[in-house]
Amino acid sequence: MSQTALSPGIDHPTPTTQSVPAAAPPAELTLEERLTLVKAEMTARLDEAAVAYEVNTAHIPTDPVDLADVVTMPLTPTLQPPPQSYRTPVAALLQRAHHRLLTGGWCSGALVDEDGARCMLGAIRIEARGDSGLEANAVSVLLDAIRRKFGGDVDSVPSFNDAHGSARTPLRMVDQAAGLADARGL
Repeated sequence: MSQTALSPGIDHPTPTTQSVPAAAPPAELTLEERLTLVKAEMTARLDEAAVAYEVNTAHIPTDPVDLADVVTMPLTPTLQPPPQSYRTPVAALLQRAHHRLLTGGWCSGALVDEDGARCMLGAIRIEARGDSGLEANAVSVLLDAIRRKFGGDVDSVPSFNDAHGSARTPLRMVDQAAGLADARGL
C-alpha cells in the first residue's frame, strides 16, 4: 500500500538533511590556558574523590579526640615553673606530685625507676613527706578522679598507671585530681 492510500489528504513532509558546517580547527592554546584547563579538571576530580572518600568512610565509627592527648609541649624543668600552690593540703600535695612527674619524669611498673622517674603513686608518696594520712587521702581523690573519667572498673592507682605507655594520661589525671581535691576543700 502506498503512503497516500493510508492517509489521503495528508501531506507528509520529506526529511531534509542540513549540512553542518565543519568546525573550525581548534586554535592553539597557550601554556597558561592549558594549565588553567588542567587545574580546573584536577580540581573537579579531587572534589569528586573527596566526596567518594566521605561516602566510603561514613560507616567507620570514630572516637572523639581529646586535645590534651594531641597537644604537647616540652616537659623540661627550665620550661616548667613551679605552679601556684593550692591552699588545701591534699590538692597542694597532688599539685606537687604533678609537678614532680612533669620535671622528674614518669615511669611505669615501679615506684621509682633507675633514672629517678616516678609513677603516680611514687610521686604522691615522695611529696607526702611521710604523712601517710595525707598520702592516703590524695590517692583516694586520685582514684575517684580516674574512675569518674574512665569508669568504675579501675581497681587501683598503680594498675591505672601501669596500663599506660606514655605519661600524658597519668599526668593529666593527677592534675585533674588536684582540682577535684581543691573543689572538695581537701
